[in-house]
Amino acid sequence: MHACRFLNKACIKTGSTNPWILCSVTQVEETKQMLRMLPILAATFIPSTMIAQISTLFVKQGTTLERDIGSFRIPPASLAGFVTISMLVSVFLYDRYFVNILRKWTKNPRGITLLQRMGIGIILHIVIMMIASLTEMRRLSVAKKHGLDKTGGQVPLTIFTLLPQFMLMGIADAFFEVAKLEFFYDQAPESMKSLGTSYSMTSLGIGNFLSSFLLSTVSHITKKHGDKGWIRNNLNDSHLDYYYAFFTILNFLNFIFFMVITRFYVYKAEVSDSMEILKEDLGGSKVRSSN
Repeated sequence: MHACRFLNKACIKTGSTNPWILCSVTQVEETKQMLRMLPILAATFIPSTMIAQISTLFVKQGTTLERDIGSFRIPPASLAGFVTISMLVSVFLYDRYFVNILRKWTKNPRGITLLQRMGIGIILHIVIMMIASLTEMRRLSVAKKHGLDKTGGQVPLTIFTLLPQFMLMGIADAFFEVAKLEFFYDQAPESMKSLGTSYSMTSLGIGNFLSSFLLSTVSHITKKHGDKGWIRNNLNDSHLDYYYAFFTILNFLNFIFFMVITRFYVYKAEVSDSMEILKEDLGGSKVRSSN
């Protein structure tokens, strides 16, 4: 509740009425609220990095698998459509049934809080990366069994082997992405709703940047000391299973970080005595100035 209390000095009159020097109480409180959300924003970067895998490594995996259904060849990127389908179905089931069931126990109009919903999404990301790692282990074993680890040919496994991780990513989005957008919009002050929405877009942008950064960094580090590295042009001779296991650990650590910062977050609707604190500061400053 006392976070960013030092900003209260911005609305204390010191002689000048310049708007760049003297702020209104409303402006100070709105700025505090936006700053309170920054730790939550930082915790969304890793999950946004997981979302970036849908259009990068997941698709790259699909190119190595059998994609023919009769005379039709499935484009690997088309599996991303299952993310959208599963997300839409999950959102419908969540709003239609899940919220109504939980509302009876929690007495919360949303069923669970927005941060709890985001937390479930992060847990699902951990599960997704575990499944992706196990699926990749199976793909690599089949590739090695058929001698495709050297030639880089097509692995005799259907592309639908990857379907669980795509479907689960859509379910995770129904929890995490929807809650993230709603949280930043809902918790932003009335005059800063657009800035609150930009927090959500910033998370996606940084997530994509981190995805590229982690990929190049891990590839470089694992090539040291003469090793082949985890990520090579020939995926049949790579170790994406290790890379996905690394993401599993990263998501777990991020979940711990998320749990810590959410314990100290106060929802905007619950900040009831912030004005009283501000009055105390202003009252104290008047006493000092009169002396």
